[in-house]
Amino acid sequence: MIRDLWLVGIGTGSPGHVTLGGMQALRDAAVVLLPRKGEDKEELLALRRAILDASGTQAEIRVFDYPERDPDLPYAARVEAWHDEIGRRWCAALEPAPEGPVALLVWGDPSLYDSTIRIAGRLEPRPALRVIPGITAIQALTAAHAIPLNEVNGAVRITTGRRLRDEGWPEGEETLVVMLDGNCSFRALDPEGLRIWWGAYLGSPAQLLCAGPLAEVGAEIAARRAEARARHGWIMDTYLLRRDGSGA
Repeated sequence: MIRDLWLVGIGTGSPGHVTLGGMQALRDAAVVLLPRKGEDKEELLALRRAILDASGTQAEIRVFDYPERDPDLPYAARVEAWHDEIGRRWCAALEPAPEGPVALLVWGDPSLYDSTIRIAGRLEPRPALRVIPGITAIQALTAAHAIPLNEVNGAVRITTGRRLRDEGWPEGEETLVVMLDGNCSFRALDPEGLRIWWGAYLGSPAQLLCAGPLAEVGAEIAARRAEARARHGWIMDTYLLRRDGSGA
């Protein structure tokens, strides 16, 4: 049973992206759960351990193997079953039950395109939930390129690669932020009049950036992304698209 569950946003894996409140939460936790996502992603585990080292926590570290999604299920059912299994593995890793709070390091921010809060809601009995926000991938992206997120008085649509592929450019929008895109879905758009700002491994020594008119840099981004993923075994990236191309 998990009595108190703390979700600590860790940005894009840099200790500098964890707030002072997040670092204090890691020091105050009794147990920290760390996901292990396969041998080809040991670097992700190492990044989380580096953050724990930087925090100075004395918490007990319990590692659990992260499940994979079942590719044979429809998308919604696949995600539902995956979330159920993650919750079960949390509980299994927490036997025997700890006396104090349990902390989970959440990539980016727990509130933005992350399901950790939803998974925590499946637990019975439900733990007392505390969320410590972190730097989002969007903040890291705009800071790395030194651009504002929005135009003056402009709206911003945050979406996914899947929706961009299936639905195209949303009518009436001038700025899109696209997350969770493993297929470079911008290649399905008419590039005329579009500008892109792309970033991977944001805030880390391995950071990659590319920006410019989509027609000119789209192929370069796709090639650099594929090469980086093959080299590291994983990639975390996101991008901003702006229709008018002004970037300011």
